[in-house]
Amino acid sequence: MNDRTVAIGRALPGSWSLARVVLFFSQPINLVFIGVAGVIAFLALYPSFFLLYGSFTDSPLGVPGHFTLANYIHAYSDPESYRLLLTSFIFGIGASGMSVILALVLAWITIRTNAPFRRLFELTAIIPNIMPPLLISISWVLLLNPSNGLINGLWMRLGFETALFNIYSLPGLIFVEGLILTPLAFLIIAAALKGMDPSLEESAKTLGSNEIGVVARITFPLMRPAILAAGTLNFVRALESFDTPAIIALPARIEVFTTKIWREALGSFPTNHNLAAAYGVEILIIALLFVYLYRRFTSQVESFSTVTGKAFQPHQIDLGGWRYLASSVAFVLLVILVALPFLVLLLVSVLPYYHVPTWQTWQNLTLSNYQYILDNARAHRAFRNSLILALGGATICMLLASLTSYITIRTKIAARGLLEGLVFIPWAFPGSALALGLLWAYVDFPIPVYGTIWIILIAYVTRFLPYGLRAVSSTIVQVHKELEEASTACGAGFFETFRRILIPLMRPGIMAGWIILATIFIREFSATLFLYSPGSEPLGPLLYFLYLDGMRGRVGALGIVISIICVVLIAIAQRLSRWDTK
Repeated sequence: MNDRTVAIGRALPGSWSLARVVLFFSQPINLVFIGVAGVIAFLALYPSFFLLYGSFTDSPLGVPGHFTLANYIHAYSDPESYRLLLTSFIFGIGASGMSVILALVLAWITIRTNAPFRRLFELTAIIPNIMPPLLISISWVLLLNPSNGLINGLWMRLGFETALFNIYSLPGLIFVEGLILTPLAFLIIAAALKGMDPSLEESAKTLGSNEIGVVARITFPLMRPAILAAGTLNFVRALESFDTPAIIALPARIEVFTTKIWREALGSFPTNHNLAAAYGVEILIIALLFVYLYRRFTSQVESFSTVTGKAFQPHQIDLGGWRYLASSVAFVLLVILVALPFLVLLLVSVLPYYHVPTWQTWQNLTLSNYQYILDNARAHRAFRNSLILALGGATICMLLASLTSYITIRTKIAARGLLEGLVFIPWAFPGSALALGLLWAYVDFPIPVYGTIWIILIAYVTRFLPYGLRAVSSTIVQVHKELEEASTACGAGFFETFRRILIPLMRPGIMAGWIILATIFIREFSATLFLYSPGSEPLGPLLYFLYLDGMRGRVGALGIVISIICVVLIAIAQRLSRWDTK
C-alpha cells in the first residue's frame, strides 16, 4: 500500500475499507477487470435471463405478459415431447459414438503406426474450418437422396431396384452428423495419444504383453478420459446442432430439439416463441449438465497426462504388411470426410441442372452458377454482411479474449475465476436457444439492435468467445512475466505494456484465433437463421433458402467459393501463427 493510501487511512480513522477501495480503483488493471467483467456478464447473463423470462410468460415477443407455467405444462404433458427427447438422445449418442470411433481409428493410424502417408491423414484436424456443416449435409443429400442422389442413382443403374441408403432417416441423420463431428473428436484424442509416455507401454511389452495386451491394459485406460471427453462434447454439439437436422430431419419429419424450437419460433403460424423458449431452456439444462461432465473429463485428461520434461516420441507399432491396409482405411475415411462432399459440390456447381451424370453431361457443363454470384445483388449483400460479421466479430472476440486471458492467468484478482466461468456459460448455449434469448432481450432494447446485423454480431461474440480465449491462453503462458516487469520498470503503464509487449508476443495465438473465428463466422447458420432480417442476411441463410428453392447449382457454386475463402484464411493463419514469421 503506497504512502498516499496510508495517508487517506490515517485521515479517515476506521476507514481502511475506503482506503482499499481507493487503492483498488487507482490500479488500471482493476478498472480493466471491471470493464471486461461487466461486458462478459452482460453478454452471458442478459440473454439467459430473457430466455427464462420468455418461457414463463404468456405474451407474444416484445409484449409484457403475466407469469405462467402453461408453456412447461404444455411441453411436458404432450406425449410427443418424450418421443422428441428419446429421438434427440438417440441422435446425440449415435452421432457422438460414431465420431469417436472414426476419430480413434484415424488417430491410432496417424500417430501410433508406421502406415505410409499417415501425416496426410492429419488433415482431418482442419476440416471443420473448410466446409460449413450445412454444406456437408447438403452434399450428402445430393449423394444419397433415395430418388436422385448420385450414389443411389449409380447404384440403381447397376440393376438394383431400391436405393443403397436412404439419407432421409434417423440413421442418415446420425451418419452425417457423425462425420461432421469426427474432426473435433480427432483433435482431442490425437492430443492425448501424442502426450502419452511410451515407457509405460514398453515396460508392459518387456513383461511379456503383446500389442493387443498393451492396448487393452495400458493405452486404452490412459485414453479413457480423452475418449469420454470427446464423446461428451460431441453429444452436446449433436444435441444443439440445427445444420444437419434442417437439411435431413425436417424433410424426413424427424423431430429433435432444434427442429421443434424452429417449428414453434419460425415454422408455424401463429408462432409461439414462449413454447419455443421452454424447449430452449430444456435443451440448455441438458447441455449445461454434459458440458460440466466434459470439464470433469478434461480435468482427468490432464491428471492422466504422462508427459514429462524429457523429450520422447510416441510409441509406434510396426504393422508389417498390414500397414498398407491401415493407410487404405484412413484414406477411405478421408475421402468420405473431405473429398466426396467437396467433389459433389464442385460437380453440381457446373451442371445446368441437378441430375445423375451421363456421358452427355460433360458436354453441357456451365459456369452460369458462378456468374450468379458475380451478378446477383442478394449474393453481394450476403458476402458483405458475412465479411462484416467475420472481421468485426473476430476482432471484438480476440480483444475480449486477450484481456480476459491476461486477467485470469497473469493477475491475482480474487474474482478472476468467476470471469472465466462467465465466458463459458454461452459455450453450452445451443445456437437456437441463444437466438431465442437474444430475441427476447433485444426486441425492446433502448438501442435499435433487433432486426439488424448487430444482433447477429452480438450472438457470434457471445457464443464463440471461448474459442478465442482458448487460442490466446495457450500462448500467453509461454510469455515470461519478466518482460512485463522490465516494461513496468522503464515507466510504462499497463496499457502501454499490453500494447507494445504482450500483444506482439501473443501474436501467434491471436492471429490463429482470429482467423479461426472469422471462418466460423462466415459459415455460422443455426443462430443466424433465427436472428437475421432481409437486409442483414449472411451467407448461411442464403445457402439454406437457395437449397429450399431447388437451386442446387447455385448452392454448389457458393459452397465452393466459401470453401476456397476458408482454405485461404486457414493457410494465412498457419503462416502468421508461427513464432519465426518475419
